[in-house]
Amino acid sequence: MNHQEKKAWFFSHTECEYFPCHPTDKPEDFNCLFCYCPLYSLGEQCNGNYSYNDKGIKDCSKCFFPHDRRNYSAIVNKIPKVAEIAMIKDSASAKNNK
Repeated sequence: MNHQEKKAWFFSHTECEYFPCHPTDKPEDFNCLFCYCPLYSLGEQCNGNYSYNDKGIKDCSKCFFPHDRRNYSAIVNKIPKVAEIAMIKDSASAKNNK
């Protein structure tokens, strides 16, 4: 199935006070399903348009990647990498707490 056929792959919360949270000329195609991007922790491997601010914090305010309805599969396919990062951090934390 393609991205147009799957209803669960797209959600547009037009009543949200922040909608759309990024400027767009096609609000009808703005996907809110990944309101908070699950790929944030991937850093340079997230595929998004980001930068780092002067404090070294990732700034995704110009990124539209998780809001493009065509990117659902690309995001979901990267979730194992996010889980791997979490496991590494959890493992390191457990070792430090012994």
